[in-house]
Amino acid sequence: MSAPMVNSCVNSMKSILIHFAHEHVDFRLAELASILKLFKITTCLPDQNGFSPFLKLDLPSLDCAQQIASRAVLIKSVYELWAQGKTHKELNESLSKLPAKFLDPYITSGDTYKFQVTSFNKKIPPKRKLEIIENLPHEVLAFEGRVDLKNHQHAYHIIEDYGSNMGKPTKEPEQVFFAKWIADGQRDKINEFHLQKRHFIANTSMDAALSMIMANLAKVGPNMVVLDPFVGSGSLLVSAAAKGAYVMGTDIDYLLLHAKSRPSRCNMKKRQSDESVYSNLHQYGLEKHFLDVLVADASKPHMWREQTFYDAIITDPPYGIREGAKKIDFNPTLSLTDEQRNGGTHIAQRTEYHLSDIFRDLLNFAARYLHVNGRLVYWFPVQLHTYAEGNIPSHPCLRLVHNCEQKLNSKVGRRLITMEKVCEFNDDMQDAKLAVDHFQEASFRDMYFSESSVLKEKLTQARSRPLKSAPQNDLEVNKRPQNDLELNKQPQNDLELCKQPQNDLVESRRDFSEDGVNDKLSQLNLK
Repeated sequence: MSAPMVNSCVNSMKSILIHFAHEHVDFRLAELASILKLFKITTCLPDQNGFSPFLKLDLPSLDCAQQIASRAVLIKSVYELWAQGKTHKELNESLSKLPAKFLDPYITSGDTYKFQVTSFNKKIPPKRKLEIIENLPHEVLAFEGRVDLKNHQHAYHIIEDYGSNMGKPTKEPEQVFFAKWIADGQRDKINEFHLQKRHFIANTSMDAALSMIMANLAKVGPNMVVLDPFVGSGSLLVSAAAKGAYVMGTDIDYLLLHAKSRPSRCNMKKRQSDESVYSNLHQYGLEKHFLDVLVADASKPHMWREQTFYDAIITDPPYGIREGAKKIDFNPTLSLTDEQRNGGTHIAQRTEYHLSDIFRDLLNFAARYLHVNGRLVYWFPVQLHTYAEGNIPSHPCLRLVHNCEQKLNSKVGRRLITMEKVCEFNDDMQDAKLAVDHFQEASFRDMYFSESSVLKEKLTQARSRPLKSAPQNDLEVNKRPQNDLELNKQPQNDLELCKQPQNDLVESRRDFSEDGVNDKLSQLNLK
């Protein structure tokens, strides 16, 4: 039998129940740990929580719980946990054992209140909800205030957990909680900052929820200076500015930053002249947090003064799928006139920027220009079946803090990497390195669009088989149906005929076909 949650109260700690949103499961604990560190809240977090949307924590005060809720995007609600059990009978027995010293401030306050039944993974009919509330030990929960369903001062929740077994609810709840609501998370901000409402977007604008998660992982706070070196339409800067930071970015795409590129919205022939990163910040009243956006090459860090500038760097480099990765480089085959060489009239050439070089340069830049304890948060695309931890780049100045996975389809995904600067940079340090280069044999674009090796082998075998032809001799003729019984086994009309494989090749292709490149790129935030 589960005991009532009073030990924490005796020890001046509060038992807190966190109810996560059921999305981006691998990001939950990373976001929560970063928020705890941002507010300097000390507690013990589990290494993993599986797919369960519920997590119990001991916090110093209820104010700490409210601080967490004020930042978390992946949290639905935060509660003060009073009791729990595997059944409603156990729950009610635990509630009956709550000490009077704990209950009296709530019982005698005279505040308005309500009871509410909520559940995970199963819809509960109203009749059952009423039955659960009526069966509570009301002789213990004898609140002196009146019930007010709309303008209540306290909400007491009975929460049923029907498990997360591949979406199939259990017949009976796996666990039941009784908890007092403290605060909701920031789920409403996802709709407020949704890309469909954004004035300026590009092909690879980051989803609002993921942008805010990245800002939390980077511990972005008021008066910090945040950089996005692949700024694009500035989605990450909007989320950082919303946390009170001052933001700036760089990008090599002059046309995009000056609203001269092709529009990303459907049925638009050209961009509006005021489309810019600044206009996005102005849309949300955040323009005072805008520092600048520069047309610059991220592979040329020596354009910056040799000193630390930034409290956080958050970015999503181009992967080469929807946007190509480019850098400025010298083209030895290009012949220039003296006027072009000396007069500055030559337009620099852009060349391919290999993904491995992007990440090495990014870590080298962060090591030089981040303040100590500042964070670097970036996306790292991977092929799922070949990814290993050695693929993540490293630098002597940077410590890996979080590595979270987002699967994009059955073949590829991306990792959200969080690193923290732990020491000052000096010129004697080695540059960033990759223990195992994930992109050595193929670009991420090739990984995304290529067939798997197993499928390729099967298709090759199928295509090498000879096609069936007309009978060449009496032996083959004798294989034809010789009577009505055998004839009846053959397709009798065109409809049945179309259902049959016409030769080994067609049959093999049917067996070994795959979705391939038919994935809708617009539904994936791929670069």
